[in-house]
Amino acid sequence: MHLSRRPCVLALAVLLVLATVSCGAPAPRTPGQRHASEHYPVTVTNCGAEVTFDGPPRRIVLLDSSPVPVLSALGVLDSVALRAGAFPAEYYDPATTAAIEAIPSLGEDLDTSGHLRISAEVIIEQQPDLVLGLPDGITREGLADVGIAALVHPTLCPSGVDTATSETTFDDVYDHVTTFGRIFDRRDEAESLIASLRHRVAAVEAAATAAEGRPRRTAAVLYPTVGGGTVYAYGNRSMAHPQLEAAGFTNVYADVADRVFEVTTEDLIGKNPDVLVLLHTDGDPRAVHDAVVGLPGAGALQAVREGTILVQLFNFTEPATPLSVAGLERIHAAFGGGS
Repeated sequence: MHLSRRPCVLALAVLLVLATVSCGAPAPRTPGQRHASEHYPVTVTNCGAEVTFDGPPRRIVLLDSSPVPVLSALGVLDSVALRAGAFPAEYYDPATTAAIEAIPSLGEDLDTSGHLRISAEVIIEQQPDLVLGLPDGITREGLADVGIAALVHPTLCPSGVDTATSETTFDDVYDHVTTFGRIFDRRDEAESLIASLRHRVAAVEAAATAAEGRPRRTAAVLYPTVGGGTVYAYGNRSMAHPQLEAAGFTNVYADVADRVFEVTTEDLIGKNPDVLVLLHTDGDPRAVHDAVVGLPGAGALQAVREGTILVQLFNFTEPATPLSVAGLERIHAAFGGGS
């Protein structure tokens, strides 16, 4: 940042600060102001790369909807200057929705898989100091070459960067919050949010435990392609797995050490889950429901016959954020305990 101030103005500012300190009163903190010295620099490891912050980010381009609840809870959503992609209101409380709608959008062009389509040039010309999310065609290296930092949720690291070495758990949600608390120097707010999230998860787990004694039901979390095409399922390195476990269900793909993978209708029928959770990025949830119900042979599925199907937005499961806790609560509300 380039500074050019006259010496007399600087001297006056120094005198004012000294006068405030001599009176024993701290300088007031204006809304949105961040500490920029005590806890910086902060370095985080993200998708195998080290990203260092000399102060809290002040001009963010948001290319991913999943960080919004954390940014809002930590009180730093005002640092987002621009956004691109889909930000369904169902994810957020009214105040957060209003704040998101007030942020100028660079576009909402999504492909059939729900991925944002935007060029690197559009992002670079906005001159952000931080980009959250890396759509196809935009690389960390390309942004770094022009001095722009980027963060990707560890779950969504680019192909070839494997950061998941064990099953995903709700600790990944809490780690996500802790990381943002460090970056923005909002550690107390992060700890408070984590405590609330832990309490909510424990409440669902307790309710699921209370339902024990009945046969444990099975479930699968899928991402179907609307209009026909590939159906994806989620294994034990996705948030789908701990969600189902916490709700008292057995994930039929618990033995698959992948985040997401293609499945055939035949395989799904062979697993025959009692419950299906169907994910989508945006649009009509009925079309997502019909995409699975309309699969050849889908009538053989227990979940289809009994209508035990929940369609919910993608971020209510993936990646690991506070929205995953809300998604857990939605699963519990729809089906009760898995037992």
